[in-house]
Amino acid sequence: MRDVDVIVIGSGQGGVPFAVKMSYRGKRTALIERSDLGGSCVNFGCTPSKAFLGSAQAIGRARHAAGLGAECRVKAHFGGVMARVRDIRDRWRQSVREYVEDSAVELVRAEARFVGERTVEAGGEQYRAPLVLIDTGRRSRIPPIEGLQDGPYLSAENFFELTEMPDRTAVLGAGYVGLELGQGLARLGSRVTIIDRADHALVLEEPQVGEAVAQSLKRDGIDLRLKTTIERVRRDRGKVQMTLSTGGTLEADAILVAAGRAPNTEALDLARTGVETDEDGCVRVNQHLETACEGVYAIGDVAGQPPFTHVSWEDHRRVLGVLDGESRRRDDRAVGYAVFTDPQVGRAGLTLDQARRRGLAVREVSMPVAETARGIEWGQTIGFYRVVVEEPSGRIIGATLVGDEAGELVSIFLVMMEGGDDWRVMERTMNIHPTYAEGIPILKQEPAQRELHHLLFFRSGWPHRQCT
Repeated sequence: MRDVDVIVIGSGQGGVPFAVKMSYRGKRTALIERSDLGGSCVNFGCTPSKAFLGSAQAIGRARHAAGLGAECRVKAHFGGVMARVRDIRDRWRQSVREYVEDSAVELVRAEARFVGERTVEAGGEQYRAPLVLIDTGRRSRIPPIEGLQDGPYLSAENFFELTEMPDRTAVLGAGYVGLELGQGLARLGSRVTIIDRADHALVLEEPQVGEAVAQSLKRDGIDLRLKTTIERVRRDRGKVQMTLSTGGTLEADAILVAAGRAPNTEALDLARTGVETDEDGCVRVNQHLETACEGVYAIGDVAGQPPFTHVSWEDHRRVLGVLDGESRRRDDRAVGYAVFTDPQVGRAGLTLDQARRRGLAVREVSMPVAETARGIEWGQTIGFYRVVVEEPSGRIIGATLVGDEAGELVSIFLVMMEGGDDWRVMERTMNIHPTYAEGIPILKQEPAQRELHHLLFFRSGWPHRQCT
């Protein structure tokens, strides 16, 4: 038995900085990781997927440049794209390893399981500590479809090991993973079909969001089949044959499973330390991210937090604050995120329906990206900007942005929401012309006022839009 001050299980984007910072405080810290350092973000999430999309977007934008007066013939070198992706991923892994090695953290490369209260076995050794942090993340959920689990199939965990592009790819799931990777494959030349049981893409978002993204997917030649499920899968001579709920069949060279994520808790034997899980397998935590076992905390998506790297990173700061006596809570920050399709989706805070379900008196205003000078000039007119305002206070409580660089723009709203600003701050801000952000100060105005805001809108016949 080895007594240490801190045990951290999982080397995600919250676990690693927590372990290192505790070691800087003079705490004997053991970091236990059964796989590659860096968690899902570095290994099969943000880092490789956005490197992949960087190539795919460049190719897609070139192919769609005819409307800008440029006719391009682009050849994608799939092997080169994926080699670049893996190189970036491997460099990030190395950076995480060097960060840990430069500290006094003891790195244990083994699977962890609890054998007693705040006592963990890993690599044939037992570690005991008064403080334990669980940051084991999630993995791809493989649905119980007949024949699917017999494999082979692609998932986020092995997608980036591809060296040859499938000629035809079926994507199971129209969430953010399925749409990002599916659109990326289509732009690189694969014939892509995306299947989802929901009635619109990105089912957790408002229908108009999915409809705008679907417009771009169609332009990329993607066959989006909604209200459809795969009933069975069989493989024949290297092909994947799927029977669909609509009565038809679909054949592809590969199937990419992007049907949600499952928490990595099954190997931890959490009951041995008195930690509870919910019906989905996530670790139950209180408002301060502490479990039912005193001294054991969980952060990130394994604790049911929003499944984003920045949330996990912020969670480690929350736990540090709680340990220092601060009144930090799991929901004490406005949450924002982005979907890196083309167009992008940027979200912050609450939608209109979410706000009303909380009993808030709210109003929503919208503006099409097609009414921004930058959108017209750059040929990027798919999407809209939408903001939710509490009345009568005028406080901004949510934003939904769909359009080019929406993932960058949404941070403006996160800053305003964190500061408790009302729409008047937004209205009196002088943003740069011509940028996409130029439209933000006039979102609260009525359509006729918005047209007078910019000389471009003096054009005869410029369309009038309605607020809702």
